[in-house]
Amino acid sequence: MEFRDYYKTLGVAKSASADEIKKAFRKLARQHHPDLAKDKKTAEEKFKEINEAYEVLSDAEKRRKYDELGPNWQQAGGGFRPPPGGGGFPGGFPGGMGGYGGGEEEFQFGGTGFSDFFEAFFGRAARGGRRGSAFHGEEMPLRGQDAEADIMVTLEEALHGSTRQISFTRGRAGKVETYTVKIPKGVREGQRIRLAGIGGEGRGGGEAGDLYLRVRFERHPEFSVEGADVTHEVELPVAQAVLGGEITIPTLDGRAKLKIPPLTQNGRKFRIPGKGMPQRGGTRGDFYAVIDVELPTELTTAQRTAWEALAKA
Repeated sequence: MEFRDYYKTLGVAKSASADEIKKAFRKLARQHHPDLAKDKKTAEEKFKEINEAYEVLSDAEKRRKYDELGPNWQQAGGGFRPPPGGGGFPGGFPGGMGGYGGGEEEFQFGGTGFSDFFEAFFGRAARGGRRGSAFHGEEMPLRGQDAEADIMVTLEEALHGSTRQISFTRGRAGKVETYTVKIPKGVREGQRIRLAGIGGEGRGGGEAGDLYLRVRFERHPEFSVEGADVTHEVELPVAQAVLGGEITIPTLDGRAKLKIPPLTQNGRKFRIPGKGMPQRGGTRGDFYAVIDVELPTELTTAQRTAWEALAKA
């Protein structure tokens, strides 16, 4: 397993602030979004790498754990091996691919949208059953372990629903099994999709455990989601904020026109009802356009003269 340098992926320093990380992600995500690129397959893989890096570095706890890897970053032969038994992580190894110890099974996943490195350190672990104990010479029935992993879901998949192929392996040398996963329309961030009976094998005649896929929304360069509501930051030139006018903005349903009143203040929200994510009852949440007034970063001589005249006025 190769180590993933998330700072290098986003092109930022280890000391980068949260705002610098966000700006770097948005710039790269816009550049490599599959909807905008000519080579969609290459762009899709690059976009996943950018998303994964931002998933870790934008989360304070994940970033802390990632930075704690320190001396384990480089291993002989250029490869990377997680510390056995969860060394270096408070509370043990959190991943979905490493050794769990105590007789627990190991699980590996593919097709979730995350790399094996992410699954190993930030995915979900096995849960539940242990080996059954002997009783009068017979092993008592014991239900198999449940397995958990994160699955990256696009906003388009959550909006319309879809199906995905994932692979699942028990143990390092186990047989690779492939399953079709249904992503339900209106699925929420953090929701778990259950695949019954596909987890760890039962003991002593016990039933198999389940596989749970925890939904992580793919980070979008234009939209953020909270519940069923979607937010888009509108970068607006200061002159347009002062004078007003009509602009075109992206939404989940395509482009839409938005009227900007004169003297629009920074941070003002414009609500478009029913253009958010699906919710129970067949309705949808709302879409919010939040104004981010852009100040100039440099001025020509003529522009400076104009601003000075405006200041005097």
